[in-house]
Amino acid sequence: MNSTSRFTAAHALALAVVLAAGAGALAAGTRAAEPGQLPRPADLRALEDVARRELADTNTPGAAIAIVSGDSVVYSNGFGIASVDAAEPVTPDMLFRLGSTTKMFTAAAVVSLAEEGKLRLDEPIGARVPGLDPSIAKLTPHQLLTHSAGLRDEAVMEGLHDDGALAAGVRAMTGDMFFAEPGRLFSYANPGFWIAGRLAESVDGRPYADVMTARLFTPLGMIRTTVRPTMAMTWPLAQGHDVNAGKPRVMRPAADNAANWPAGSIFSSAADLSRFARAFLNGGRIDGKQALSRSLIETLSTPHIDVPGASNPKYGYGLTIVTRRGVRFAEHGGSRAGYGSFISMAPTERVGIVVVANRTGSSLPKTVMKAAEMMLPLLPESTPSPRAPVALEPGEAERYAGKYAQAGGDAGLSIIVRNGALALNTGTQETPISKVGPNRFEVVRAGVPEDVVFVLGNDGRAEFVYRGTRALARLR
Repeated sequence: MNSTSRFTAAHALALAVVLAAGAGALAAGTRAAEPGQLPRPADLRALEDVARRELADTNTPGAAIAIVSGDSVVYSNGFGIASVDAAEPVTPDMLFRLGSTTKMFTAAAVVSLAEEGKLRLDEPIGARVPGLDPSIAKLTPHQLLTHSAGLRDEAVMEGLHDDGALAAGVRAMTGDMFFAEPGRLFSYANPGFWIAGRLAESVDGRPYADVMTARLFTPLGMIRTTVRPTMAMTWPLAQGHDVNAGKPRVMRPAADNAANWPAGSIFSSAADLSRFARAFLNGGRIDGKQALSRSLIETLSTPHIDVPGASNPKYGYGLTIVTRRGVRFAEHGGSRAGYGSFISMAPTERVGIVVVANRTGSSLPKTVMKAAEMMLPLLPESTPSPRAPVALEPGEAERYAGKYAQAGGDAGLSIIVRNGALALNTGTQETPISKVGPNRFEVVRAGVPEDVVFVLGNDGRAEFVYRGTRALARLR
């Protein structure tokens, strides 16, 4: 497993910190936007300056950006190069691999089958998918699409490339995939979407890649978008990069594992993704046609489960629902080997922002915030007040102390008592944590505060701990 090649809790937390902060240094000279207005030339120049600077600062060779307002693409552009080995300029039509923004599309395919009466979102999937381990068969689509199935997280970048790999991978899953009781709590997990993709292909009767093309890409007019690498390589394609010795390099060989496609492997472009955003923001309609049902869009973007964290986001189906500076967003980021992406949509204002980039984990959060400031009536940025520490009650520290992990072999982390206070120990570093509210603590790393949230069991002791979007279970 390549732990840097997926949209992890750490990626989610880092992105949320930058977006929540509002990228204050970028706000100068940008007026509060009115919904639906076209960007001014001066704002576009400022946006492009931010994008170029962020590419340089993050060692990202190239990216493409699109902005949707109402039913129109009001801006699209490519920046940088598709490969450091052949300096071809990036264009808005060029394909990038998305990472976890794929999840909103997998969720849409499953919901479309439910709307046709071919499955129910609240029924065990074993009724629709043959050959599953009993522990997997009892899961529901709702649990899979909300990361509440109790599955441990992993991402396997290398594997088979044929259509049968997904079914084989899901059939091989057993009870050791679980670290929590299904339905108990939210915890971000890629395997839930592998299973959801297998459910879609089993019910639809076609391989997952063909399900996505028939149900989503073709109706939306996303003519270059595909899950298959052998199809993607026939179009202009940005090469994936990582960073070595401070310089980006093309990743060779390109990572691929068909058993993991439904969680993070769509190839798409800023131009094609802007078509999805247009449909999403217009009740499923695009080019005068009903490509997706209005009810499907509403189901995806309904807050279904709480996501612990300072900004109190919710999770829909394949989408994070969060209010930032007075505007409600439905969004998701993606990170996989060689690529990063981010799709953010403000349904009320009918504004969407799309970024795709060709370096592992790069999603240009400062550029996304600049575009949001340019297009949306965001409230003035405010600097969060430091949270005052709350004194621990006598004996309370022992309630949280313990070893936490998702599986016995995971590195996990430990919460230890040190001189009557609590500290977080990752095995390589020990950092004090301060109580800031009921079952909520804060750890400061490199000057950036992070939430550490506990979930108590029936005995009053901590049963789980959150860091970012991922829960770890207390090992007893």
